[in-house]
Amino acid sequence: MVKAIVGACWGDEGKGKITDMLAENADIVVRFQGGSNAGHTIINDFGKFALHQIPSGVFNPSTVNIIGTGVAFNIPYFIKELKALKEGGIKKPNILISDRVEILMPYHILFDTYEEERLSNKQFGSTKSGIAPFYSDKYAKTGIQISHLFNEKILMERIAEACEIKNIILEHLYRKPSLNPKAIFDEVIEYRDFVAPYLINIVEYMHKAIKDDKNILLEGQLGALKDPDHGIFPMTTSSSTLAGFASVGAGIPAQSIEKVYTVAKAYSSAVGAGAFVSEIFGEEAHQLRIRGGDAGEFGATTGRPRRMGWFDCVAARYGCMLQGTTDVALTAIDVLSYLDEIPVCTGYEIDGSVTKEFPVTPLLEAAQPVYEILPGWKTDVKGITSFNELPENARKYVEFIEDKIGYPITIISNGPKRNEIIYR
Repeated sequence: MVKAIVGACWGDEGKGKITDMLAENADIVVRFQGGSNAGHTIINDFGKFALHQIPSGVFNPSTVNIIGTGVAFNIPYFIKELKALKEGGIKKPNILISDRVEILMPYHILFDTYEEERLSNKQFGSTKSGIAPFYSDKYAKTGIQISHLFNEKILMERIAEACEIKNIILEHLYRKPSLNPKAIFDEVIEYRDFVAPYLINIVEYMHKAIKDDKNILLEGQLGALKDPDHGIFPMTTSSSTLAGFASVGAGIPAQSIEKVYTVAKAYSSAVGAGAFVSEIFGEEAHQLRIRGGDAGEFGATTGRPRRMGWFDCVAARYGCMLQGTTDVALTAIDVLSYLDEIPVCTGYEIDGSVTKEFPVTPLLEAAQPVYEILPGWKTDVKGITSFNELPENARKYVEFIEDKIGYPITIISNGPKRNEIIYR
């Protein structure tokens, strides 16, 4: 069976934990998009890890973890992640890489940094990981596939062609030093022998796996609201965050995906700029932030404090619709245990009218949240393994959200550790 694990909203929902948990019974986990710009934090028997490109099934020795074709593959970051895994006790991580994946080049990070600098107070809140410049090159067909490392003539030609264009921009727009194609070539060619043992023909590999009825997880990055087509444009990421793209990034037919686990957090958080209707501020946000996650709500990649808000049923319902959700995993319900009352956003007021539909960005930026207030449970729920053992108000909170979004909540996470989970 093929399952996709994706985010409902802005990202940071806890997808890494859900993937890590489900990977216990998975033969293959595939990262199908994104890059080192976002991280999945995982706490298990090995310790605490922040994975950025490597799939979250890497802690199960029998699971094959594949970096798919849709990923913005940062080789130096990959090496860094491998080192961290080995230092953490994962001596022989089972990893493969698509032989068609494109390489995130050194100049992509430079251009990401320069553009945020140019934009000044209008910047997108980029992690400066080179993601937007990478995907721009990919769709402009000026990118570098990993296979080009094994043909030095083609590699040098493609780097030189890319630098010719980029140097004009560097000189006239950013006023920065020019790129040296030969120096870039010398840098990236050093990675050739390192990546060679990991490369596979992902299409052949995945089609055989499906034919052999392997259990496959497709792991996404960020959430539906960061999708460049259907999200809070232009404050989105640069690759599709939807389960529909998983088939593309993993090289499999769309109809092979049978289950879509959409992960939503019991409250809201976001990193970077963009519309965020249920956002809260000041001490209210601070209290939620310091209690969230495993050590507070701070970006796994940047360390930046996350923007905080209450659960947004409008956004979550929209995200679930986009993802083709079969199951919702509601995470971090334990974080809310300190509250006497819990606001839940159930609608948006725009120009005097209330809607439950997620609008286009200009209208979204004018929207005000409409809240319903639910009673808190004021009891620590960590360690509970049965839904019926949760406090009554905690059960009602889950059921309320389930009713408002219209999709079944079948998994509830009540702590950051792998075993802190409830199945319904």
